[in-house]
Amino acid sequence: MVDKTTAVVIGVSAGVVAAVLAAACVFLAIWLYRRRARVATRTRSMESSTVTLRDGPSSLASSVSISVVSESVADWAPPPEKRAAFWAWRGGGHNGRESPLSVSGIPKYHYKDLQKATSNFTTILGQGSFGPVYKAVMATGEVVAVKVLASDSSQGEREFQTEVALLSRLHHRNLVNLVGYCVEKGQRILIYEFMSNGSLARLLYGDNKRSLSWQERLQIAHDISHGIEYLHEGAVPPVIHRDLKSDNILLDHSMKAKVADFGLSKEEVYDGRKSGLKGTYGYMDPDYMSTNKFTKKSDVYSFGIILFELITGINPQQGLMEYINLAAIGAGDGRVDWGEILDKDLLVGNIPEEVRMLADVAYRCINKSPRKRPWISEVTQAISRLRQRQLMKHDRLTLARCETRTVLKRIEHQHLELSDLTSMKELTPVMGMSLF
Repeated sequence: MVDKTTAVVIGVSAGVVAAVLAAACVFLAIWLYRRRARVATRTRSMESSTVTLRDGPSSLASSVSISVVSESVADWAPPPEKRAAFWAWRGGGHNGRESPLSVSGIPKYHYKDLQKATSNFTTILGQGSFGPVYKAVMATGEVVAVKVLASDSSQGEREFQTEVALLSRLHHRNLVNLVGYCVEKGQRILIYEFMSNGSLARLLYGDNKRSLSWQERLQIAHDISHGIEYLHEGAVPPVIHRDLKSDNILLDHSMKAKVADFGLSKEEVYDGRKSGLKGTYGYMDPDYMSTNKFTKKSDVYSFGIILFELITGINPQQGLMEYINLAAIGAGDGRVDWGEILDKDLLVGNIPEEVRMLADVAYRCINKSPRKRPWISEVTQAISRLRQRQLMKHDRLTLARCETRTVLKRIEHQHLELSDLTSMKELTPVMGMSLF
């Protein structure tokens, strides 16, 4: 009997041990799976180790890259197998052949076609940190912009990969559309829709700058806010641009504004790591510069600077913040008098109240504390209300003009009738005399 009891106890104990071991194996498998998932997330995080400080919007060629030691290249570099899968080429590979592959449905262009469309790359439009940009007329008659990676670009390859990866899934009327790409003959080329009116910076500060009406400026601000709102709240996962500036706001033939240049953008991934400094001097969030933590509110800060550019016409590299701070110091009753720093082109006639209201919105966007800045959706709503207000005012003025024209026409008609009556009275005696 004792032997049977001992056997039962041993059997039960063995079963319990086996169950514990099985459970431990299951937990270990789950832990390894989650660990691999975290590693994959870190791998996808697109962080680089440079900060680009540009001297000014109109001098993109004078950009300077400063190394940042907060990250190493190994922290963000994708594994070789993923790079190979993305590019689908190795500069000839082992057998000397190139086998480019279309990425996420984005068409791949042939180098010889782009060479012909740009007259052997002579139709240059401008020069950026990525490389030169050319105007191209394709065989189909389509006009596009061709951006070529400069051979000495320190981070261009990564920016190229980022733009293709992001713009293959981001589509919005206020984002510049990526038409295609090319990775032949050792070249990395991006093809975009052609924006005939160039950049906002060129319109505000370029050699051939033009005077923008208040209606145009408000529409541009509205378009930009919609593009950023899509990145922050419409894209899944959300995308932070990280280099919003007037140089990266392009305008088409109808003056519709679109956000461009996603080379420094990244998906919003909360992995606990600090980001290396990236952006353009004059537009960078001070909190980001001190903490290395870039958030959506950092994009909001950059957009606030762009709004002040639209309002003042002052270049951020030429003391814009000093002018803003001086105007804010004089605010005694809590309301800032922005009249002193408004663009002189907006000072013709009565200064629209909407200009001051937009300046108040912009000032909230550049608050030193990110927590006190509005979300981009709140900024978009505020600008939409300003546009609605401006449109209603325009409709009232139009109606008043129409009513004035109607009244003038009636007066003119009555004047003609009175003239006819006067003429008839003058003719009546003459006719009477002829009867005798």
